[in-house]
Amino acid sequence: MTTRVAWWDFVEEAELRQGDYLVGCIVPKMPADFAPPEPQAVVTFTAAPVDIILVTQSCDLQNAKVKVVAGCPIYRVEEFDQRLGTKGDWESVRRGNRPALHLLSSCEDPDDSASVRVVDFREIVSLPIGYLTRRAVQLGRRPRLRSPYLEHFSQAFARFFMRVGLPGELPPFKK
Repeated sequence: MTTRVAWWDFVEEAELRQGDYLVGCIVPKMPADFAPPEPQAVVTFTAAPVDIILVTQSCDLQNAKVKVVAGCPIYRVEEFDQRLGTKGDWESVRRGNRPALHLLSSCEDPDDSASVRVVDFREIVSLPIGYLTRRAVQLGRRPRLRSPYLEHFSQAFARFFMRVGLPGELPPFKK
């Protein structure tokens, strides 16, 4: 017997919170070889629609403490595989052994592993709060990660950024 667990609430409001899933946000793309332009030069960038999940703390959003909101790209597993041109080790990701990636249940069907979402913590986008608020209103009904999945997601994000590489480790204990 499979137990269906709803990871997502669906909201229709302008208020933004951590864990909001916003589809089709226009994100500027800088080329990898970007160099500072000459003074007074006009710089142009391309932009592309990207689905993101917000990582900025809800308290900062609700108390108007930020002008720019952080989010991470969120993909269907098959989209992510196509993007990389490889097939990911999704069981390893599910177990938390790949800290840069985090899996979330499908918004439509929690039992459908083909519709699982993957969040890539290596790519953070920052967009103005006014733009994202307008985008949320345009979308109407949208998914919002619910507790305790929101806290688990937030913890995974923090774990990725708190990693510390040491120049050496303690030697193994000998009996």
